[in-house]
Amino acid sequence: MNRCSWPGNNDLMVKYHDEEWGTPCRDDRRLFEYLVLDAFQAGLSWAIVLKKREGFRAAFEDFDPIKIARYDETKIQALLQDAGIIRNQAKVRGTVTNAQQFLAIQAELGSFSNYVWSFVGGKTIQNNWSSDSDIPATSPESDAMAADMKKRGFKFCGRAICYAFMQAAGLVNDHVTDCFRYQAVKGIVR
Repeated sequence: MNRCSWPGNNDLMVKYHDEEWGTPCRDDRRLFEYLVLDAFQAGLSWAIVLKKREGFRAAFEDFDPIKIARYDETKIQALLQDAGIIRNQAKVRGTVTNAQQFLAIQAELGSFSNYVWSFVGGKTIQNNWSSDSDIPATSPESDAMAADMKKRGFKFCGRAICYAFMQAAGLVNDHVTDCFRYQAVKGIVR
């Protein structure tokens, strides 16, 4: 079976690639999870983040933005002692800020999904890459998303992070064309 080469032989990465990555997602809670995880991935490998995903899920109360938006200094300090997550102060604090901004977008637009999908015209961009090395780190759409998110006060939402988020959430189909997931993801319309 052919697949994208980036998961390598890492079982967690293979499972994530085969079952989740690139599948169009319109569920706000899941989108918030991707936003949090992609922010923590900045400067690190995705394998590290996936290894700690369950720790993040427990520490951030199943990625509940309502609860996270209310975190106070005591809770932030507790998170910075939690070995189950990546203990980066700026990223932990950024998660609280991002939860607040996420809720503001939901209030303004009805859902975070409406917001992020607007950057791709409401449907997955179907790319046609023959090799993982062809896949860009950013796109005009991720640039626009990053600029708007920054303007709204989001943290850790640069162009590359927004593009990684778009890949994870299926806003772009970046499976290579000979990957078994390429056609499966291409056929999903949500």
